[in-house]
Amino acid sequence: MLTPIWSERLNRRDFIKSCIALASLGVTTLKGQEYGLIGRKEARYYRSMKDGKVQCQLCPHGCIVPKGRRGLCRVRENRDGRYFTLVYGNPCAVHLDPIEKKPLFHFLPGTTALSIATAGCNFSCKYCQNWEISQARPEDTVNIKTSPSEIVDLALRRRSLFKSHTIAYTYTEPSIFYEFMLDTARLAKKRGIRNIYHSNGFLREEPLKELCHYLDGANIDLKSFREEFYNDICGGSLKPVLNTLKTLRKQGVHLEVTNLVVPTLNDGDDEIRDLSRWIIDNLGSETPVHFSRFYPMYRLTQLTPTPVETLRRVVELAKGEGLKFVYMGNVPNNEFEDTYCPNCGRVLINRRGYQILSNRIKGGKCSYCGREIPGVWS
Repeated sequence: MLTPIWSERLNRRDFIKSCIALASLGVTTLKGQEYGLIGRKEARYYRSMKDGKVQCQLCPHGCIVPKGRRGLCRVRENRDGRYFTLVYGNPCAVHLDPIEKKPLFHFLPGTTALSIATAGCNFSCKYCQNWEISQARPEDTVNIKTSPSEIVDLALRRRSLFKSHTIAYTYTEPSIFYEFMLDTARLAKKRGIRNIYHSNGFLREEPLKELCHYLDGANIDLKSFREEFYNDICGGSLKPVLNTLKTLRKQGVHLEVTNLVVPTLNDGDDEIRDLSRWIIDNLGSETPVHFSRFYPMYRLTQLTPTPVETLRRVVELAKGEGLKFVYMGNVPNNEFEDTYCPNCGRVLINRRGYQILSNRIKGGKCSYCGREIPGVWS
């Protein structure tokens, strides 16, 4: 018997609120919501092994999965020697977000993105703000039955009303719903909708390069510049993330980087300098970098929120190393959420939270001195 979707995981009031929100987007014209809905499709990247085992070739974990078992992401399963994604066409989140929430500050400012996610993740970050879905199986979430074409149609319907020009693959780790993302992105590209990717960057090079054909922008979480942090706090490793960043840059995808500054764990001066220098040397000094405030969440509730003074120090350290566009996130109304011209120092984009108060970038250049500003502006 199907568990009601306003069960202990989603009470009836929250379910009704969710339906109202979805109705405002036209999402209910898809095929409605269903608790525990599975979307099965054969995985794109895996290899068969002896005794019916398979090895996933999607992310650097390279999970070896016996029959009837799943990989670390919880959403890929070995069924009689064939590997299947269980999150194809069954997102658990479909929302309209300001593009600045991704965060992307140099990509179509003031527009919105149709944002989608499924259950699951290939990391296990102890501070995850979306842990209820990222650390869940698709059986444990309220999912929407849909298809790539329906997602693209929805984005097109929202385009004029909400200035929505983009589909964002976000919230959880998009690479775990790779097949659904790839098919949606390919179709969106054909129909004039742009694609953006907010990811932990833990993806193998071959699937990443295939995806890059359809990506217009990406924000990658560079969670730390220390391998121990990735091992102990995230359940991953640093080197593949650095490789992803370099690949995205080489493939010409607009790239921004986010670092969540966690008190006592990744906020040391040396680490911030090392991270900043690596970005400058490998991605360029004009790569936008967002240093965001940590709030106690999930399994790191014993820590305090990042002091604003710490974030100011981190921003100044990064600027001192030579980064041109450095932002402070999750701190309302701070001077480091504006975009400044590196040449004349004038404010080019004045932000308050996710709202654009003014934009002085014209034709990709500072309207005061004519200096080119990297980004996607039209």
